[in-house]
Amino acid sequence: MTTLLTVNGVRHEVAVGPLDSLAHVLRDELGLSGTKIGCYEGRCGACTVLLDGRPALACITPVGHAASAAVTTVEGLGAGDRLTSLQEAMLDAGAVQCGMCTPGVVMLLSAFLEAQPSPTELEVREALAGNLCRCTGYHAIVEAAVSAGVRTR
Repeated sequence: MTTLLTVNGVRHEVAVGPLDSLAHVLRDELGLSGTKIGCYEGRCGACTVLLDGRPALACITPVGHAASAAVTTVEGLGAGDRLTSLQEAMLDAGAVQCGMCTPGVVMLLSAFLEAQPSPTELEVREALAGNLCRCTGYHAIVEAAVSAGVRTR
């Protein structure tokens, strides 16, 4: 079947199967490899993208569910070569190590900071509950999110 998707502001017509995941289509059909697949079960958060501005787990989202939504991937953040304040804060805080969780964390926190622009450390930790990171211990990620909130004030 053919599905129309709007990804990062660009319309795409893709041939997909009825059970294809959004992550598969983003990575394998559209070449947007920033969306990582860590578990294929919706447990790790590495595949987090935004559907109409809300976080969604692309590995368990059927592509058909995204057809009527605006999909934003990590490649769609920022403006060209300009990073968002969160992306800059992640780099400044050393919150990026192996990189497997980073795109999903950035996408989740981008939506979170949109809704809560001045979060506390506890609020950030609670927001991150569904995103697993095996490298950082979360301290630098939390520091970056709090700092990004301060930068946007």
